[in-house]
Amino acid sequence: MEKRVRLEPWGDGDFWLLERKNEPAMTGYLGGPESPQKLVDRQRRYEAMSAREPAAGRMFRVVLEPSGESVGTVGFWERDWRGEPVYEAGWGILPEFQGRGLAVAALTGLLAYVRTHGTRTTLHAFPGTDHAASNGVCRRAGLECLGEVDFEYPPGVPHPSYEWCYRLPPGPASG
Repeated sequence: MEKRVRLEPWGDGDFWLLERKNEPAMTGYLGGPESPQKLVDRQRRYEAMSAREPAAGRMFRVVLEPSGESVGTVGFWERDWRGEPVYEAGWGILPEFQGRGLAVAALTGLLAYVRTHGTRTTLHAFPGTDHAASNGVCRRAGLECLGEVDFEYPPGVPHPSYEWCYRLPPGPASG
């Protein structure tokens, strides 16, 4: 059965979702919960991303259809990786909605958005080598595993991760 989700741009009413994603069950692979001030700063960054041009990156609320329930987040942003301008992607589905294929559906929707609006040639994700679920999401969404890397997250903390890559086809936005 196909999982139906829609991606809605991050807005000022979505702070509650950041709070839910900051729970220990959601941050175990990300270095643990952030401080309340860091969450406020993150909310500001996510709102600012929604005001920029679409190719610069976006955060989205993942909404289950047809119920309209918010079930998580997915997004992409610009970064340099190994001297190249790339996009990085990240996602999180709330615990009560995990295991239903919703992260794959959200990432697949995000890839469609980036194919339409992106200007860079690749999108990368860096789940920890110990995070089987997120690595499975990458594989099922069509990303290619390029091998193991030490990726810093949080900044300054190297973490063994897999580098996953999605090559964006040349098109009006990227070519």
